[in-house]
Amino acid sequence: MKQVQFDMIAKTLFGLEQVLENELKLLGATSVKQGVRNVRFRGDSGFLYKANLCCRTALRILKPIYFDQVKSVDSYYHSLSRLPWEEYMSIDTRFSIQFTQSVPMFDNTMFAAQRAKDALVDRFRKKQGNRPSVGREDPDITFFIHLSPKGMEVSIDSSGKPLNQRGYRTETNIAPINEVLAAGLVTLSGWKHTSPLLDPMCGSGTLLIEAAMQACNIPSQINRKQFAFENWNDYDADLFATIREAMLNRVKECFVPLMGYDKAPSAVRKAQQNIEAANLSDYISIHRRDFFKTQKDHPEQYLHVLTNPPYGERLAVDAGVFYMQMGDVFKQKYPNTDVWMITASMEGLKKFGLRTSRKIKLFNGKLESRLVYFPIYSGSKS
Repeated sequence: MKQVQFDMIAKTLFGLEQVLENELKLLGATSVKQGVRNVRFRGDSGFLYKANLCCRTALRILKPIYFDQVKSVDSYYHSLSRLPWEEYMSIDTRFSIQFTQSVPMFDNTMFAAQRAKDALVDRFRKKQGNRPSVGREDPDITFFIHLSPKGMEVSIDSSGKPLNQRGYRTETNIAPINEVLAAGLVTLSGWKHTSPLLDPMCGSGTLLIEAAMQACNIPSQINRKQFAFENWNDYDADLFATIREAMLNRVKECFVPLMGYDKAPSAVRKAQQNIEAANLSDYISIHRRDFFKTQKDHPEQYLHVLTNPPYGERLAVDAGVFYMQMGDVFKQKYPNTDVWMITASMEGLKKFGLRTSRKIKLFNGKLESRLVYFPIYSGSKS
């Protein structure tokens, strides 16, 4: 029986919309359209399962279920009272409601979420004589409500915990990079899985793990124990098992070395533990080395560098000195290398001593950042 297609929304980080659009198209999505920090698309239930399992740059996948024009606080409540919540949950379902707005209808978003909860439980009481409970810590189902100039859209979250929580990161350093951002950086840097990859300041190893998972075509959520869609009334366990097996059958070997350096023994240990938790120890090697005392092992061989150096924000460094020394090492010791790094230190970049060939605006947490590219040539550029 052919499954029904419906609209979906994949949430992402600023600057990764195009990467996510390309991902969704490759997976088989239709009617794909970028927004700001999101991509809308169409697919069936099987595709919703696949998108959750495989998307590397999505934070969560939402399924819109209701849209209405609302002009006031009162019409907001009355509209939500008409929504057939009982089609998506039961009395025994622990629920949560998240509210956002891009129009100033509510002074307090917590109040807006509370009014939506009131509409839901009042409808259940009226129709079934009882009410479901709010799940504050770990709800069975979460509804997202967004008010925009177009109207009110209500969606169900199909993911549960955000999709950046892959399940492999058992240890973190002081400033761990978001896994979704790391996956996006690997793609934006243009690494083709055919050349050695080095992260010379690897911290907890997230960039290398995401790169290895891409090279081996390992589904991003292979370690996840539970998705929110497994609590839905229409969940098809057999279909999900079939899709999961099909995606696992596409896993392949990676034949190029992925290497990480860090001078801190604790960072090396954490990275190794995370790589082991991700079952990627065969592909990634971590070494305790101070990058400023290193040189390229094979000067004639092309090398792809991708790194997230300290910015002087969460890790204390003198950005000017640090970036000047880093630029000197790359120029003098790493010929025939493409260097990509993400940084929030614009002052540090000015001291790097090399002209950027590309700058891509991103956010690392709340820090406005740039992914920058420096080609390091062997000899003169000419």
